[in-house]
Amino acid sequence: MEKMNKIEIKPQVSVIIPTYNRGRVIKEAIDSVLAQDYTEFELIVVDDGSTDHTSDVLDSYRNVIKVLSQKNKGVSAARNRGIAEASGKFIAFLDSDDLWLPQKLSTQVEFFNKTPDALICQTEEVWIRNGLRVNPKKRHKKPSGMIFKLSLELCLVSPSAVMIKRSLFDRVGEFDETLPACEDYDLWLRISSRFPIYLVDTPLIIKRGGHDDQLSSRAGLDKFRIKAIEKIIKSGFLSDDQHQAAVKTLKKKCDIYAAGCRKRGRIDEAQYYEALSKRFR
Repeated sequence: MEKMNKIEIKPQVSVIIPTYNRGRVIKEAIDSVLAQDYTEFELIVVDDGSTDHTSDVLDSYRNVIKVLSQKNKGVSAARNRGIAEASGKFIAFLDSDDLWLPQKLSTQVEFFNKTPDALICQTEEVWIRNGLRVNPKKRHKKPSGMIFKLSLELCLVSPSAVMIKRSLFDRVGEFDETLPACEDYDLWLRISSRFPIYLVDTPLIIKRGGHDDQLSSRAGLDKFRIKAIEKIIKSGFLSDDQHQAAVKTLKKKCDIYAAGCRKRGRIDEAQYYEALSKRFR
């Protein structure tokens, strides 16, 4: 009698956690995923060349998660590696210093089941800064739908909050590995210029900030946002209104950044951004 081949059932959702030297917090992030009330997922952790005890923590989970290790290439490369190895229809990211509440995946899967044409959605979030809960300012309020113009001034999408149909990456590309920061802002601009980003208005992630190794806390990040806006202007995908809004924001950010460079004596850098401000109309 011939043996029947075992049918492998692919998970609906692939969860990707990029991590670098976060041994002190990665366990909490992983546990928050494993505690989800939705179980049709795989968890992929990409260790981006950690030199602390991250690998020891991950070793204790190897029977229940997939661990990928690589030389340090940055968070974009780590996320892209996870996407390449993912098998789910949906992709969800979790930063290794953030946490999910137990209903995070089930709520977003339910949203997609009810809204089959949607390609991406995000949830609301709880902000923790230096161990204390803080309330986001009004300008950080997450919109829903075609949010491109609102997203130009500041990033209104959180990697830990999104769930994305994997097919969307085939249409807009993945994370830009040449950007050392603001790589998510760059991706959200590419997506929101063409597709709606929907909001599930329920706080289902705990976003923790204020620590020294957080990329978003570094000074001078606006130069990377400027690069992202320059890229989207050159993409050819923008409508006339979107183009005008992007150019206006680019000029504003260039002028502010150039003034800061001049104040600090970085004249060549200031002149570059002053020239860039005049390049687009």
